[in-house]
Amino acid sequence: MEPLLIVALVVVLFAVATLLKAVRIVPQARARNVERLGRYHRTLNPGLNVVVPFVDRVYPAIDLREQVVSFPPQPVITEDNLVVEIDTVLYFQVTDPRSAAYEIASYLQAVEQLTVTTLRNVVGSMDLEETLTSRDEINSRLRGVLDEATGRWGLRVNRVEIKAVEPPKSIKDAMEKQMRAERDKRAAILAAEGARQAQILTAEGDKQGAILRAEGERTAAILRAEGESRSIDQVFQAVHRNDLDPRVLAYRYLQTLPELARGDGNTFWVIPSEVTSALSGIAQAFGPGVGAPAPEASTGPAGALTPGSDGHAGAVPGPNGTGPAAPDVDERPVA
Repeated sequence: MEPLLIVALVVVLFAVATLLKAVRIVPQARARNVERLGRYHRTLNPGLNVVVPFVDRVYPAIDLREQVVSFPPQPVITEDNLVVEIDTVLYFQVTDPRSAAYEIASYLQAVEQLTVTTLRNVVGSMDLEETLTSRDEINSRLRGVLDEATGRWGLRVNRVEIKAVEPPKSIKDAMEKQMRAERDKRAAILAAEGARQAQILTAEGDKQGAILRAEGERTAAILRAEGESRSIDQVFQAVHRNDLDPRVLAYRYLQTLPELARGDGNTFWVIPSEVTSALSGIAQAFGPGVGAPAPEASTGPAGALTPGSDGHAGAVPGPNGTGPAAPDVDERPVA
């Protein structure tokens, strides 16, 4: 019994092992190649798959998702003979598991080496300035070359990105000095523009202020002139309306002379001839009077009239002492 039990147990174990080898479960977004008797037979799709045990050989799963590979910095010589370190990132996807397994031994290593050689060819035709400012162009050219070369390997290159471009330290120092000089230049230009704009605005303000002040002074002068004109017109109308006697006007003029004499800047007077005739009229109006002879009017240097004791300049009593007499004054100014 024991030998039969052992044989039965061996048969059961063999059947279980055979069943396990016949059933293969492939995860989603994966693929597995199957060889039958050493030749490619088929590719297992995601899900439950049945193979022939001990006849079919199932290879490890190939990832069909988009993969990201970052390559280490690679030294590249530019057209102007400068060595720069360039880091690249590659985005690719396996589209044909059979070609990825049988057309290339290691598609990942092949993609890396192809990226490096293509990058050197592309950057070698550019100078440093173009390399630093033409990343999009470099990415586009790299993607075109890699996608064409890896198509027969069952790969599709979706995107190639340059992470960093590191020029030599001496070049970096020179670039920093250049950028600092550019910033200083921009700052100086901005400061000069600000000062220029400030001066323009100040000049415009002064111009507007001068214009407004001139307009104000002109308006004030016009108003003063209009006021004086109206005042003179009213006085003229009042004189003609009341029919004032010339002797009254002459007497009013004599009252005004002391006020004119009190000014510090008055060095000479101009006495018109009308005043002489008015004074003669006043003397005739009052007639001859009784009294002592009138003192002569005091005169200043060179015959100039000076105010008397009663504050009336140039007015002296008449011959009879009862009224003022017209002084003998001509019209020439005296100093």
